[in-house]
Amino acid sequence: MADDQEKTEEATPKKIEDARKEGNVPKSQDVSGFFTLFIAVITLLALISLFKEEFFRLFQHILQINHSDINRENIIKLAITVMQVFLMTAVLFAVPVAIAGVLGALAQFGFIFTTKPLMPDFKKLDPIKGMANLISMKKAIDGLKITLKSFTTLGVGFWLFFGFIQELPTVALFPLFQQMDWLMEKIIIIAFTMIMVTAFFAIADLIIVRKQYFDKLKMSKQEIKDEYKNMEGDPMVKQKIRQIQMQMSQKRMMSDIPTADVVITNPTHYSVALRYDKEKDHIPRVVAKGVDNMAFKIREIAREHKIKIIPNPPLARGLYKAVEVDEFIPDEFFKTVAELLAYVYKMDK
Repeated sequence: MADDQEKTEEATPKKIEDARKEGNVPKSQDVSGFFTLFIAVITLLALISLFKEEFFRLFQHILQINHSDINRENIIKLAITVMQVFLMTAVLFAVPVAIAGVLGALAQFGFIFTTKPLMPDFKKLDPIKGMANLISMKKAIDGLKITLKSFTTLGVGFWLFFGFIQELPTVALFPLFQQMDWLMEKIIIIAFTMIMVTAFFAIADLIIVRKQYFDKLKMSKQEIKDEYKNMEGDPMVKQKIRQIQMQMSQKRMMSDIPTADVVITNPTHYSVALRYDKEKDHIPRVVAKGVDNMAFKIREIAREHKIKIIPNPPLARGLYKAVEVDEFIPDEFFKTVAELLAYVYKMDK
C-alpha cells in the first residue's frame, strides 16, 4: 500500500492539462529574459542611427541657445523638445521589448487564460509551510542558479570592461564622432556577449524548470487508477473508447479476410467469412462478418484474393446472428458448413 502512494509514475495527459487550466505551467524566467535581451539588442541596432541623429540634433539645439535667449518661454520649448526626443526613443525601444517578453512566455507554454492564480489562497499564509518552502530543494537550486549567473555575468563583464579600459588613452585623442563610434562598437560587443551568456543559462534553466515541474506532477499508481476510473465514467469517454475499439476490431477483421477459405453471402445484405485451419483449429472459425456496406467490402476483399464466394442466405443469416468474429461455429452449423467446405475444396482441386 505504501508503494502505491509513492509518486513514481509520470503525469498523465489529463493531469498535465488540469494543471495547465489552473495556470500551473513550466515557466523559465531566464528564457523570457533571453528573448527580451535579444530583441532589445536587435532593436537597438536597428534604431541606432535614428537615435544618434535625434540626440545630436538635440545637443546642437541646446548649444545654439544664447544667454540672451534664456527665458521662461524658451526653457519650456526646450523642455518639450527634450521630452519628445526621450519619449520617442523610449517608445520605439520599449514596445518591441515588451512584445518580446510576451513572446518569451508564449513560446514556452502557449496562450492560457485563467483567473485561478488571482484567487486568494489562505493556505499560503501558513507559517509552517512558508518555512518549509524557504528551505526546500527548489529554493536551494534557485539560489544556486542566481549565484552562478551573477558571478558568471560579472566575471565576463569585468573581463570585457578591463580590456576596453586599456584603449581609453588612445580613444581620448579621437574626434567626438569617432569616440561615439568606438563606444557603440564596444556596446554591441558587450550586448552580444551577454546574449550568449544568457542563452546558455536560459537553456540550462529551461531544462531544470521542466524537470522540477514534471517531477512535481508525478502521480502514485493509485492516483492513476482513480483517474482512469473517473474517466471511464464519462459517457463521452466511453463512447470514444468504444469507437476506437470498433475501428481497431474492424481493421483487424479486414486484415484476416485474406486468410479465409470461403465467404458465405445472402447475396445482398450479409457476408460471413470462414476459415478452417486443420493444423490449428478443430472446427471452422468466423474471421469476418458484416451487413450492407461492410458485407460488400468483405466480398470485394475476397474477390481481390480469389476467395470463393458462395451464396447461401439461410446459412449467412444464421452465422451472422449466432457467431461473433473470431469464434468457432456452433454445432448446429457443422453439417452445412462441412458440405460447403468440401464443395469449395473440390472446386479448388
